[in-house]
Amino acid sequence: MSKKVLIIDEMHLSIIPMLESEGLTVDYRPEIKRQEILEIVGDYVGLIIRSKTPIDRELLEKATKLKFIGRAGAGLDKIDLAYLAEHDIQLFHAAEGNKDAVGEHAIGGLLALFNHINRADLQVRKGVWKREENRGEELQGKTVGIMGYGNMGSAFAKKLIGFDVRIIAYDKYKKGFGNQFVEEVDFTELVEHADVLSLHVPLTPETKDFLSLEILNKFKKPFYLINTARGEIISFETLNKALDLGVLKGAVLDVLENEKFSAFSEEQKASFAKLAKRENVVFSPHVAGWTFQSYEKINQVLVEKMKVRGVIY
Repeated sequence: MSKKVLIIDEMHLSIIPMLESEGLTVDYRPEIKRQEILEIVGDYVGLIIRSKTPIDRELLEKATKLKFIGRAGAGLDKIDLAYLAEHDIQLFHAAEGNKDAVGEHAIGGLLALFNHINRADLQVRKGVWKREENRGEELQGKTVGIMGYGNMGSAFAKKLIGFDVRIIAYDKYKKGFGNQFVEEVDFTELVEHADVLSLHVPLTPETKDFLSLEILNKFKKPFYLINTARGEIISFETLNKALDLGVLKGAVLDVLENEKFSAFSEEQKASFAKLAKRENVVFSPHVAGWTFQSYEKINQVLVEKMKVRGVIY
């Protein structure tokens, strides 16, 4: 009997022959809606996902044959991990596939912020030539703090090495990772020294709204924030307050607390409108890990992990 895998999100098409070559029957359905997923998921031993729909108890209870889930990306916040553990369903995710993309994007956003690239570009296109107004800030000599030292945080650190910065990193759940380039520090040292803080932690009940104004006020000097992790770690309201107070000097935001503009509350609409007017904020639409190269590498990582763990053979 064939082992069937359902792919419910858009993927690089190389995933199909990769899985088929391992003896799996693949249904590629990137357009599928949640209701239809609920109706047919019981026929499949494997599910390949991005973030279209929550993989919650309602869905998993209907997936009676499910043996594994492949998450094409890093975040696991939309998956009922407790249910998977209870029912011995294996979970694979591919943070290694887009870690280099995230590291490059974080540095690119920071350099754009330091050198007023967005503003300068718009001015020159309009025939405006303002050199002094666009005088930049150098990254060299600064202390860059990294919160979370997994795949993404360590890749970001690696990209930073050539910039002649001091790199310090804090990870509540990981120890012994310091080396000649990266200093392992506790949270107190992170807030003491950081000129730049880059977030590389997952979204959990512990990290949701973690960067409150109370926490930000503990930093000993104004700093720049990079968030390529999850927007819910810091709210629009907190960002605005911290920028108004000068606690934050600027921000690079690839993620937002709510990434569906049509679903903004009235408070979010007002707060985001204020945030969007700021020239010391650089936005991108959750694309830090979304490169042509990572799109394919994620497939390779997923399939290799499945082979190693024996769910496909």
